Amino acid sequence: MHDSGTVTAPAPAPQQDTPAAPPSRHARRFGLPVATALVMGNIIGGGIFLLPASVAPFGTISLVSFGVLTVGAVALALVFGRLARRDPRTGGPYVYAREAFGDFAGFLAAWSYWITTWVSNAALAVAAVGYLDVLVPVNDHRWTACLAALAIQWLPALANFAGTRYVGAVQLVSTVLKFAPLLLVAVGGLFFFDAGNLGPFRASGDGAIGAVSASAAILLFSYLGVESAAVSAGEVRDPRRNVGRATVIGTAGAALVYLLGTLSVFGTVPHDRLVESSAPFSDAVNAMFGGTWGGWAVAVAALMSIAGCLNGWTLLSAQTPYAAARDGLFPAPFARRRRGVPTVGVAVTVVLASLLTVYNYTAGTAKVFEILVLVTTFTATVPYLLATAAQIFHLVRGEQVDKARLVRDGVVAAIAFGFSMWLVAGAGYAAVYQGVLFLFAGVLVYAWMAAKRQRAA
Repeated sequence: MHDSGTVTAPAPAPQQDTPAAPPSRHARRFGLPVATALVMGNIIGGGIFLLPASVAPFGTISLVSFGVLTVGAVALALVFGRLARRDPRTGGPYVYAREAFGDFAGFLAAWSYWITTWVSNAALAVAAVGYLDVLVPVNDHRWTACLAALAIQWLPALANFAGTRYVGAVQLVSTVLKFAPLLLVAVGGLFFFDAGNLGPFRASGDGAIGAVSASAAILLFSYLGVESAAVSAGEVRDPRRNVGRATVIGTAGAALVYLLGTLSVFGTVPHDRLVESSAPFSDAVNAMFGGTWGGWAVAVAALMSIAGCLNGWTLLSAQTPYAAARDGLFPAPFARRRRGVPTVGVAVTVVLASLLTVYNYTAGTAKVFEILVLVTTFTATVPYLLATAAQIFHLVRGEQVDKARLVRDGVVAAIAFGFSMWLVAGAGYAAVYQGVLFLFAGVLVYAWMAAKRQRAA
């Protein structure tokens, strides 16, 4: 193992994710269907319901961006599958980075991913309140909206506290419930498709490359979550086989829903109206079946989508600190687990996300909150870059004997690394600058934990 120039006590031997106590009936390993649902559910949150209107100003060339991004996301999924086959432990990118580059790289992967999860959870809950307000007026008063956002965060957390058995059940049910209406629009919309609604191929007036890049910058972060099965590898049955399959199937399934859903909305809602739409899927449902009930239907689907997303992200928010704590890089309480779930990690995450939510409503402005959310778009890419670099490291080191597979894995890893760099570029200068500050704030934590390990040694 190569350390990053930091003198620390010898790293403990890799921990196996076997429970210390006899297995509880509340803890159950995920099979391929649940692991796939975890990936799809975490990739697709509430943002899909606004995506068609967000990219409509660029024209139908944005569908080309979807295609390009899907290639990058699937390449990243394949890299995670190969890495999980090599080291199928809970922690995903953290495990891969630490094993290849040492403790500090592993800590940076864990720290940045943890920041991403709890800030994103707060953002998802606030977004869910907007959809809930369509069904029940909760935005009339600031504190009513705040309480609703807190309830939306804590309900998935309670499912996590109940054990992995219930996390898997909630994830599978919510994924099915949210995909039903999405597929209704994605597939049903093709029967109501009118090419006259599509508008120009390049509506923004930019060149082809500029239009693809501009629309891709909006779409890039729609694929965050591709690592979900790898992060929870220790909870997956036969992880060497199922993590890779779940990651690729889940990513490809999410991409198909994205692409077909956007295409159907483009073909059912006139372009000039779509550009101004605040609820493109609602407009598509109303155009397909008449009436004005589309808003309610989409609001329910969005709430189901976000609930499933929160359920999965809450589990992931605890898994990476759990793996790091077992290696002595995070405080020891994060390594405590009950019913298959790192309960301390779940509790700390949901408390931090709740405090951020309360601060958002107390401040009376979304500006600070939006900045923090933007920062997560950068912090999420740090583990991706480290994981793909780890795969390249193993390939260059010469572990792969089969020349054909070596070339294939090398090409896939290069595409995945380029995709990850594109994610960083898409975050923007401000997000990268502030994200680096968040990232380096963790150096103090690393120094504290390293000193404790030295003293203990």
